[in-house]
Amino acid sequence: MAAKPNASLRVLAGDAPDWAAPALTALAELDPLIAAIPERAGMLPWRRREAGFPGLLRSLCGQMISNQAATAIWGRLASLPGATTPEGLLALNDEALREAGLSRPKCRHARALAEVFAAGELSAEGLAALPDEAAVAAIAAIPGFGPWTAEVHLLFGLDRPDIFPSGDLALAASLAALRGLPGRPSPKELAVIAHGWRPWRSMAARLLWHHWRHVTGRPAGEG
Repeated sequence: MAAKPNASLRVLAGDAPDWAAPALTALAELDPLIAAIPERAGMLPWRRREAGFPGLLRSLCGQMISNQAATAIWGRLASLPGATTPEGLLALNDEALREAGLSRPKCRHARALAEVFAAGELSAEGLAALPDEAAVAAIAAIPGFGPWTAEVHLLFGLDRPDIFPSGDLALAASLAALRGLPGRPSPKELAVIAHGWRPWRSMAARLLWHHWRHVTGRPAGEG
């Protein structure tokens, strides 16, 4: 069995929430192979996104495209006056959103998101007060926002400790590479495997993404 790492040294000091060190310590018992990822990939950066409307809008930009393309689109969109507020985005025309890089469906979905927040049906504070399942359901009810986008927002926007987007292809590929599996586990198989990392599935997900960036040579910055 692999040696258990000193978990408290694996997160960038000062950036992570209070639950991060206990999560790493627990994962060293639950799955030493995952807990030891920083020994190969380097110290784990604690990536975050803004909670609420801006963070969800950024997640929409990243759907179904590469991190590099998503970052470029977000940069152009965020530079538009008012675009990172619900009312400001609703005031922009589709031409401006399209020039920033949003597809026609994403323009519709961005407006749907803005309408929900502008009407007060959702807010950053309201989402933060909801338990995990209810928060995922509230976000996934918005047109264009499925469970994956909702779970990623809870993970990076709200720092929830026990979220695992089992439909994420990079997580499946990372686990397959880490364990030497013959193929990527399906979302259902990955969800079953992740059950063994409760109640610290968010840390397992962060470590697996970190491993995948290391394996593929991608930057460790925010995705």
